Amino acid sequence: MLPYSITNLSTTLTKLLIGDNKISGTIPREISNLVNLDMLSIEGTLINGSIPDSIGMLSNLKKLEMESNQLTGNIPSSLGNIRGLLYIYLQDNSLEGTIPSSLGNCTSLQNLDISQNKLSGSIPKQVVALSSLSVFLNMSYNSLSGPLPVEIGNLTNLAALDISNNKLSGEIPHSLESCSSLEILYLQGNLFEGTIPPLTDLKNIQYLDLSRNNLSGNIPGSITKHDFLQNLNLSFNHLDGEVPVQGVFTDASRIQVMGNLNLCGGIKELHLHPCLKHANKRSKKHISLILVLALGTIAACLTLLLLVSYCYVKKVKHRPSSASLFREGYTKVSYEDLLNATGGFSSNNLIGSGSFGLVYRGNLSPEGTIIAVKVVKLEKKGASKSFLAECEALRNIRHRNLVRISTVCSSVDFDGNEFKALVYPFMENGSLDEWLHPKEEQMLQKRLSILHRLNITIDVASALHYLHSQCHTSIVHCDLKPSNVLLDNDLTALVSDFGLAKFLSDSGQNAYVNQFSSSGIKGTVGYAAPEYGMGGQVSSQGDVYSFGVLLLEIFTGRRPTSELFEDNETLHSFVKQALPGQVMDVVDQSALYEKEPGDLMDILSCRSDFTDKLVECLVSILTAGVACSVETPQARINMGQVILNLISIRDKLSRILDHSEKVEISRKGES
Repeated sequence: MLPYSITNLSTTLTKLLIGDNKISGTIPREISNLVNLDMLSIEGTLINGSIPDSIGMLSNLKKLEMESNQLTGNIPSSLGNIRGLLYIYLQDNSLEGTIPSSLGNCTSLQNLDISQNKLSGSIPKQVVALSSLSVFLNMSYNSLSGPLPVEIGNLTNLAALDISNNKLSGEIPHSLESCSSLEILYLQGNLFEGTIPPLTDLKNIQYLDLSRNNLSGNIPGSITKHDFLQNLNLSFNHLDGEVPVQGVFTDASRIQVMGNLNLCGGIKELHLHPCLKHANKRSKKHISLILVLALGTIAACLTLLLLVSYCYVKKVKHRPSSASLFREGYTKVSYEDLLNATGGFSSNNLIGSGSFGLVYRGNLSPEGTIIAVKVVKLEKKGASKSFLAECEALRNIRHRNLVRISTVCSSVDFDGNEFKALVYPFMENGSLDEWLHPKEEQMLQKRLSILHRLNITIDVASALHYLHSQCHTSIVHCDLKPSNVLLDNDLTALVSDFGLAKFLSDSGQNAYVNQFSSSGIKGTVGYAAPEYGMGGQVSSQGDVYSFGVLLLEIFTGRRPTSELFEDNETLHSFVKQALPGQVMDVVDQSALYEKEPGDLMDILSCRSDFTDKLVECLVSILTAGVACSVETPQARINMGQVILNLISIRDKLSRILDHSEKVEISRKGES
C-alpha cells in the first residue's frame, strides 16, 4: 500500500517518483504538503481512486506523470492553477467525465497525453488553443464527441496530434492548415464527415491517418505535394473519384485507400477499377443490354462449373493454397528459375537461416534483378503453415517499413518433391543483427551512430503501429528481433519474416490464431513476451515487449540472451538499474563515434554541456525501452505513444548534434 507517511516528507523535496511496481492504494489528499515538488511521477502501479483536487496546490509542479495506473474519477480542474506545468501524462487509466477547460490556463504546457481513458463530452476550445503545446497532444481512445474546435489552428508549433478512436463528428476544420509544424496527424476512427481539407500548409507532415470516418468527395490533389509524407491512410470512408498518381500516390507501400468503393484509377498496385469516361445515354443502354446477356451466360456457366466442382471436391481434400493467397500481377517464377538464380542453391549464396527456411542471394535472369529467396524447410513441422501465414500476412499490407514480397513459388523440384519459396527484393545492407553484432573484420565498416539507431527504432515502431492499428485486420508479428529487421541502402529499416504472424479478432484485444499460423510458436527466446511462456493469449502487447527488448539491444549492443547476465538479471533490469545516473555505462560505445568530421567522441571529451544534453536524450530513449519491456502486458505503452516519444527525442537530438557540430567546427577553425 502507498503509505500515508509520504505526505510527511520534507517540504524541500523537489521530485517524487513511484513507478513500475505493484504498489496499491490511493493518492492521499495531503500530497499537497510537498509544496516544492517540480516533478510528481506515479506510473505503472496498481494505485487506484481519484486524483485529489488538492494537487492544484503544487504551484511549482512542472511535470505530472500518472500514466498506466488504475485511476478513476475526473481530471481535477485545479490543475489549471499550476500555470507553469510543462508536461501532463495521464494516459492508460480509467479517468472519466469531461476534459476540464481550466487546463487552458496552463500556458506553458508542451505535452498533454490523456489517451486511453473513459473521457467523454466535447474537446474544450481553451485546451486546443494553447499555443505552447509544441511536442504532442494525445486524446486518443476515449469517447469524446462533438466537433473538433476551430481553435485547433492555434497549435502552430505542435509536432504530433492524435485524437483517433473517439466519437468526434462534423467536418475537419480548415484551420488545421495553420498547424504548420505537424509531423503526425491521427484522426482515424471517428465520425468526421464532409470533404478532406486541402492541408496545403502542412509542409512537414509524415504520418496522416484519416481512415474509418465518413469522409466523402475527392482526394485533394494538394496531398501529392507533401514531400515528407511517409504514410497516408484514407481507408474505409466514402471517398470517390480518381486516385492521384503523383507524389506519395506513386508508392503503394505508403498509402492505404481500401474500403472506398467509389475510388478508381491510381497506380496498378492498388488494384482499383479504371475510371470510366462520360458516356451518352445510347452507350449506357448498349452496355446494359450487354450486361444482361453476359450475366445470363455467366449464370449458365456457373451452374455447369458448380456441378463439375462438386465432383472434384469429393476427390480432393480442400486446403488453402499459396496461389489463392496472392492476387494476379506478381511475377511468375518456377523452381528452375530459382535454382538457376541461386547457383543451384549454393552454400556460397546462403545469406541466412531460420527455423523454417534458408535464405539465398540470387540473380534472376534475364532482367538481372538481385533477389533474396527464402526456401521453406518443408520437412520441419509447422513449416507449411508458416509459409501460408507469411503469404496471408504479406498479400495486403503496404508500408514503407515492411518488407515487400516480390512473388512466391509453390511447385515441385526435379525429383518430384514439394517445393515452396518466397522471393523478396535483396537488401545490400543485410539485417540489423549484422550491424549490432558485426564480425571482427566488419567492425569498422558496420557502425551505427546514435541518430542512425534512433531512426531505425522509429522505423520499426512505425511498422508495428501500422500492423496493430492501421490494418483492416490487426496483425501481431510475434517474432520481432534484429535478424528480422532488414536495412536498405539508406539504412531505412524494414520488418520482415511473417512466418509466425497472428491475426486479431475485430475486437482488437482477443487474438485468434488464423488457420495458417503455427500456433505452438510465439517468438524467440529473449524477445518473446513472458506471458507467452505461461500460456498467455497472443496480443499486440507481446510485440510491444519484443520491441522494447530490441530497442534496448540497439542502444546497448547487448543481446537479451547474453552470458553476461547472471542469476535473474535481464537486459530490462540491467538497463533499468543504470537509469538515469549510469546511462553512459550501458550505452554501446561504438554508437558514440560519428563518421563525419567533428567526431562525437571528440566533442564529448571537451564539451560538458553537450554531454549533459546527450545523456538526457539517451535516458529518454532507454526509458522508452524499459517502459515497453515491463513484465505486465497492461503496463506497457502502445506503439502510437512510443512513436510520439521517439520522434520528440529525435527532433531534440538532431538540434543538439547540429548545434554542437557547428560549435566544434568553429572551435577547430579558430585553433
